[in-house]
Amino acid sequence: MCKSCDSTSTSNPTDRRRFLKFAGLGASALLLASALPERIVQAAEKSSAPPKPQNTINPDQALQRLLEGNERYVNGNSDTHDFKDEREALVSGQNPFVAVLSCSDSRIAPEYAFDTARGDLFAIRVAGNFVTDEGLASLEYAVAVLGAPLILVLGHESCGAIEAGIKAVKEQTVFPGQIPKLTEALKPAIEKVLKQSGNLMENATAQNVTDSVQRLKNATPLLTDAVSKGRLKIVGGVYRLGTGKVELIA
Repeated sequence: MCKSCDSTSTSNPTDRRRFLKFAGLGASALLLASALPERIVQAAEKSSAPPKPQNTINPDQALQRLLEGNERYVNGNSDTHDFKDEREALVSGQNPFVAVLSCSDSRIAPEYAFDTARGDLFAIRVAGNFVTDEGLASLEYAVAVLGAPLILVLGHESCGAIEAGIKAVKEQTVFPGQIPKLTEALKPAIEKVLKQSGNLMENATAQNVTDSVQRLKNATPLLTDAVSKGRLKIVGGVYRLGTGKVELIA
């Protein structure tokens, strides 16, 4: 875990208990919980109130809030955020209301696209917005420890990683360096839509989002447990470059 994440990790005293509850009470779960830095637990015990009480909402409320933020962004009516006060309030911890897995593309900025402030959005970014083991672990942390009630997988139009994946599948193009790891990860989604009618890029983008959402919904035990108990919703969407609109597709 990075130093910055390590220093601002929990939101209230129940975080460690929530983590244990999500992970189960077996020996492996106890080992996992005990691996959390002690200062995380100490910070959690100092205050019973989350740093942003407005983020303590259910999954449906979180999704509605996210979409309303995107609507403001699309219409050019984004809120003015007091970053100084928010920064000070978040010194002791964080309780984001959404975790977003999105592409690394510089044109896609989830915090702006959903008009969120500091401490609202827990971001995981990788070219092609697919689920890696490290990304999954980060999302599990966001849900089990930080209490995020919503996960969004966000794809976007004209994704360079998807385009590279299509070339690798259709033309057997071999890219230099470590780029083939991206194309190999995207290959299953692309192959599923090769014979579909319509635009291959759009179809592959949507399929990749759908597959990523499904993988997260099947991620045991932390995410599956949270979903089954109504604590978590996992959805997917595509960002339209021209308008900034996010359309839910999964």
